[in-house]
Order: sequence, then C-alpha cells, then structure tokens
Amino acid sequence: MLEVILKEDIPPLGKAGDVVKVSEGYARNFLLPRKKALEATRSALKALAREKEVQERKLKKQSEEAAKLKEKLDALTLVIEQNVGEQDKLFGAVTSEDIITALGKEGFSVEKKKIVLDEPIKSLGIFSVPIKLSSDVEATIKVHVTKGS
Repeated sequence: MLEVILKEDIPPLGKAGDVVKVSEGYARNFLLPRKKALEATRSALKALAREKEVQERKLKKQSEEAAKLKEKLDALTLVIEQNVGEQDKLFGAVTSEDIITALGKEGFSVEKKKIVLDEPIKSLGIFSVPIKLSSDVEATIKVHVTKGS
C-alpha cells in the first residue's frame, strides 16, 4: 500500500487534499501519471498542512466580512418604483437586475448569482429577498415595490 495526497476529488477515494492509502499499482499506473495525486512524502505533507492553514485563514476572513455585510443588508429596505396599470398591476416585474441596481444606488456591490429570487416580483408590496453572501452566511433584505410616478 502507498499513501498519496489527492490533488482533485476522486469519488471512490476522497476529496482533494485527503491523504489516502491505495495499492501501489493504482498509484503508479493511474493516479501519479495523470497528476491526480502525489506521493505523501514529508515535504508534501508539510506543504499540504501550510496550504490548508492558509485556506482556513482566508475562509475565516471571508466569513467575517460576510457577517459584517449581513448586518448592514439585514437593516436595509430597498424602495423600487414600478409603473402600474389598472388594479395596481405591474407593467413587467422586479427582477434580480432591478435589485442589484437599487443596491448599487445604496452603495452595495452584490453579484447577480448571489440574489436568491425564485421568480420575479409581480405585485406591489414588501418582500423579503435572501442574498447568499457565502456558504454559511445569508442576509435578507426587504424590497418595497411601490407605484412609480
């Protein structure tokens, strides 16, 4: 048996960065030549530990920044004016793009893919819209759709 460090996810073995034991033939004939793994030497294990430490610090910093942004966004209420027709029915709908534009006017920069809007808003009122800031932090903003002038 030979210990190797996986460079990428390999479903039956494990995820990238895992140290696993495999048969020498599998390692020498498949994993190592295809650069899917590297032999688990002392220097490689030390490098892996350093890399994991750097990744953890980076994730922690991103999480802290996301938490600060969450506090600001949770307190925010966006007012979006839309043209309405008979019986206060909207012309068009409020989409993620409209929400991004309104957030930009308030000084926030959020990617479109982070806004979790299952379907466009098609009526007047106040709606809660979740924004996925990171894998573990989700903010909720209030979107108040009103009649335009």
